[in-house]
Amino acid sequence: MPRTDNDSWDITTSVGETALRVAAARAAETAKPRPLIRDPFAQLFLDAAGEAGRKVSFESGDATGDNEIAAQLRARRQVIGEYMACRTAFFDEFFVTATEEGIRQAVILAAGLDARAWRLPWPHGTTVYEIDQPAVLQFKSATLRSGGAEPVCTNVAVPVDLRQDWPTALQQAGFDPALPSSWSAEGLLPYLPARAQDLLFDRIHALTAAGSRLAVEALPVDFPHSEQSRREQMQRLREAADRMGRADLPNFEELWYFEERTDLAEWLRSHQWDLSVVASDELLTSYERTVADDVADGLPGSRFISARRASH
Repeated sequence: MPRTDNDSWDITTSVGETALRVAAARAAETAKPRPLIRDPFAQLFLDAAGEAGRKVSFESGDATGDNEIAAQLRARRQVIGEYMACRTAFFDEFFVTATEEGIRQAVILAAGLDARAWRLPWPHGTTVYEIDQPAVLQFKSATLRSGGAEPVCTNVAVPVDLRQDWPTALQQAGFDPALPSSWSAEGLLPYLPARAQDLLFDRIHALTAAGSRLAVEALPVDFPHSEQSRREQMQRLREAADRMGRADLPNFEELWYFEERTDLAEWLRSHQWDLSVVASDELLTSYERTVADDVADGLPGSRFISARRASH
């Protein structure tokens, strides 16, 4: 179903289902003999989601068989799996580094099924604020409670849409903008209209003190044009798989906003943020992960930004 300005979702519909797919990737990586990241809660979420979780699992049957479509699906899974493992490691390390610098407030935007508040080594006195749709946060908290999981830090859910007045909700939940904070925007930006992306970072900037840190999975500079070939490739694969009844791939043509965007790196620099930028292929190389040459064009063209606010 195409997006609308006031749409909402739970964990099995629209944007919410993509959180399950990311959990499936983390579960698959965790199960490897030498995983890059460990998320013991990812499989718990898949199990709690029932049929929806089985459908997106990397162990599901939609990519089995010897035909061409099945082979392409397996190749796509390999690309996405490696990408998600490296992306998770990037944000994990970002938050750990921020706490080593003494930051004790963290904000996870569009938290989804991110379980960092439960699995990272947060120092005593750290508070992690998670912002997302109410139904998504409710599913996560209920699932973790039923599994006997306890957060490592003080975990505060902020159930509000990022297109609404989330800064007020965040501060009412206890966030102090006068203190340094760390922020993540992972797997978020293409699901926001361009104007909402601009507003998001205006608001983050207004809420951050000097020394605050920010990590972003940013879109390519020339988005959406740079993604056109990958979009067409994925749409053809999705249509072919659907005809065969072999898979239910997400329709990003309906979920993403393919609009011209502000160059986020330039915007941050102009607002006194010091930053480093790493392309997705460079990120994989840094973690000694690779994808086959014949499917490398399926790798997202994202840029990974790590920034520190220098001054007000």
